Amino acid sequence: MSEKETITREKPNYKKPSWLKVKLPTGKEYKKVRSLVSTHKLHTICESGNCPNMGECWGAGTATFMILGNICTRSCGFCAVATGRPKAVDLEEPKRVADSVKLMSVKHCVITSVDRDDLKDGGANIWAETIREVRKISPGTTMETLIPDFKGEMENLQIVIDEAPEIISHNLETVRRLTKQVRIQAKYDRSLDVLKYISNAGIRTKSGVMLGLGETHDEVLETMDDLINSGVHVLTLGQYLQPTPKHLVVEEFITPELFSEYKEIGLKKGFKYVESGPLVRSSYHAEKHLA
Repeated sequence: MSEKETITREKPNYKKPSWLKVKLPTGKEYKKVRSLVSTHKLHTICESGNCPNMGECWGAGTATFMILGNICTRSCGFCAVATGRPKAVDLEEPKRVADSVKLMSVKHCVITSVDRDDLKDGGANIWAETIREVRKISPGTTMETLIPDFKGEMENLQIVIDEAPEIISHNLETVRRLTKQVRIQAKYDRSLDVLKYISNAGIRTKSGVMLGLGETHDEVLETMDDLINSGVHVLTLGQYLQPTPKHLVVEEFITPELFSEYKEIGLKKGFKYVESGPLVRSSYHAEKHLA
């Protein structure tokens, strides 16, 4: 079968296609968690990021929290998080996150953060303390840590690894050619080195890539190969959506059929688990990635 027959490509179309429309979250468990979040003023990326999968994830007992503040030292072309000079580290934050996990009865907790290039340790010690607090207060909760690259300083990465969360994730985000445009201060090979270091430590390793930024089919496959060669076990592929007019535009809406094809290819290449679909985000079905 030729490439033309197997790969569905569309011209840039800034009206969202039908497959990107989602139903409003419902369900008893979702309503319970939503009430807790509102009543206790808890902070989750699920809600602040208006994630389309919020209802499904909360219903499954999974939630994502962001630590180290809400101001990032980097200015990636795809991300709506504010860029600037972050506030001082909040030493009470790990305890508050752990209390939130307990209060929400979270079974699987995903923790992420802004980049803190202003800190000598990149925030690694707050990462470690947060993991310890969650384990202490909610010992039955499993964890995934979606970490920054710590500027490739492996001694800081090791601080997180030493706490042995069930999964450590670091998103490559895009293909090699587009990295400088999409992740302005990041480096493609540095991210691969971080992932390989994690995998070599014996921890389940995960990465995510956004599609629709102008990458080619062959570049997606090359990226898969790079991640496999770096020891990555779990791959997520999702559609990039422009958060504001100031951010990178959507070059293409990838069809569900092509996402399904990429999933099959990824599994054949050796990934243990692949989440691939228009609405997939890094933490989508995160609890299933432990298996």
